[in-house]
Order: sequence, then structure tokens, then C-alpha cells
Amino acid sequence: MVAAALGLVVAPLLIVVALAIYAQDRGPIFFRQRRVGMGFVEFDLLKLRSMWLNDVPAESVGTVRGDHALVTPIGRIIRRLKIDELPQIWNVLRGDMSLVGPRPMIPGPVERYDAFERRRLAVRPGMTGWAQVNGNTELTWPERIALDVWYVDHWSPGFDLKILVKTLGVIVRGEHSNRDALERANAYANHSRRSG
Repeated sequence: MVAAALGLVVAPLLIVVALAIYAQDRGPIFFRQRRVGMGFVEFDLLKLRSMWLNDVPAESVGTVRGDHALVTPIGRIIRRLKIDELPQIWNVLRGDMSLVGPRPMIPGPVERYDAFERRRLAVRPGMTGWAQVNGNTELTWPERIALDVWYVDHWSPGFDLKILVKTLGVIVRGEHSNRDALERANAYANHSRRSG
């Protein structure tokens, strides 16, 4: 119900942004990418397209930062404000995703997950998550996974609410790593891996 209400609220914004994307670089408004969700189930993740059409090398998919030359001027804005992620409300309504959870990964890296990393697939992936509000692109992949597993193993409705509130802060102030949260998650990851 929350996702449906959110979809109605953001629909006018999505229409305006979609028109701006099309006016700047005629082509598809949406970007679809295969991702892995809960229990290794694959689905098509939706985003607003933020890169120039036909200029994206295959190996860069999922790794191009907002300041990269492949990102359009409008793409820089919508990435900074996280507007490019709003079409994932559809993924939430379909049951592929949740509002909060570990971000869904592309299939390649997931195939190489060890037992600890696979724990992040025990819940639905989210539009935002503990790693996203504690550094996101400033973090290494192992750091993101440690934060994701911390989230999975410490989940509560209150924790989700805390992440949603912190997400608003990230949109307003930008991404900054949280060393305290990261140190706790890394210590937890090291302990979990040792105790197997």
C-alpha cells in the first residue's frame, strides 16, 4: 500500500523527468537490467535512463558513476537526487523488491557469492538500504556486502524506518560514509565468517 501511494505521489515528477530525458536524447526513457532478488530469483530492474543512448560499453553497466562522461546532464541531476530509482516502485508493487533492503545485484557477481554473501539474498532487495545510507558509492563491494548482511541479520520495522529517514538525508546532503556503522558491520562480518 505504501508503494502504491508513493507511486501516485511521484507520478507527476516522473512524467516531467521522462519528457526531459526524451527531449535531451531521444530514445527509451527507461533502462532495464537483469538483477538477482530474494532466493536467487532474477527480475528486470527499472530505472530512468541517465546515460547517452548507444554510448554505454557493456562492461560499464552498473559501474558508471554520476560524474562520468557517459552520464547526460539530466542524468547527473536525477542520479544525485535518486530520481532515476523511482521507477522501481513498479518492482516493489510486482513483489520483486521492497522499499528497504540490500540493493539487487547483476547475476555475474552473485554466481560467485560465498555462504556469507548469499545471506543478503534472504530478503527482498530494496530501493534503498543500509549500505546506501552509509556511503553507497564511497564503499567497496565487501563493505557494502557487510552492511547488507548486518541489515538482514538485524532487521526490524524500526530499522527499516530509520533507513527511510536516513535516505531523505542522503538525498538532501549527498552520500557520506559512516565509519561507525561500517566498523560494526565489518566486525560482525569477520565474526560471522570465522564462526561459519
